Amino acid sequence: MAATSTNKQPLLVDRVLHKVINLDAFINDGMDIVGTNTAEILIDGTSSDGAIVEDIYVISRSVTEYKVNLYMSSASDYLRPKEAVFVGTITSATTIGDVVRWGEMPKTLVPTPQVGTESFNRAFYLPKGSALWAARESTENVSDGPLLGCQGGWY
Repeated sequence: MAATSTNKQPLLVDRVLHKVINLDAFINDGMDIVGTNTAEILIDGTSSDGAIVEDIYVISRSVTEYKVNLYMSSASDYLRPKEAVFVGTITSATTIGDVVRWGEMPKTLVPTPQVGTESFNRAFYLPKGSALWAARESTENVSDGPLLGCQGGWY
C-alpha cells in the first residue's frame, strides 16, 4: 500500500534555510530560563512555515569553552520560562576556528542505508508556530563568543 493511500503527505522542503548568529551578547544564566536573558532567535517559524534543520553547529572564536543552550518557544519577542522549553546544548571548541556540531539532535524516522556506524539520520523538526532560540550560558557579555549556525529548509 502506498503512503498516499492513507492521505499521508511527505515533508517537502520549499526553500533552503541557513543562518549564523554571533553569541557575544546573547546570554542566559544556566539551562533553565530564569530572570533576565538576552537570548536570540535562530529560526523564527512563529508566523511562517515550520522547518527541518539538518545541521546545528558552533564555530569557536576563542580558546575559552562556551556552552550554548537551545530552546523551543511559541514566542518570537522574548524567551519566557512559561513559553519555552530547553531542547539541547552544544559546547564550543577551545581552538579558534574549530567547528562542533550538535551530535545529539533527535533521530529521524527516515529509512537510511546501512553505511557507517549509525543506521539513522539526525535532524531537528521545528513545527509551524514555533521558534528556535539560542543563548550562551553566562551572565556576562564577551567579545569572543562562538558563532552559532544552522542549515536546513522551510517546508
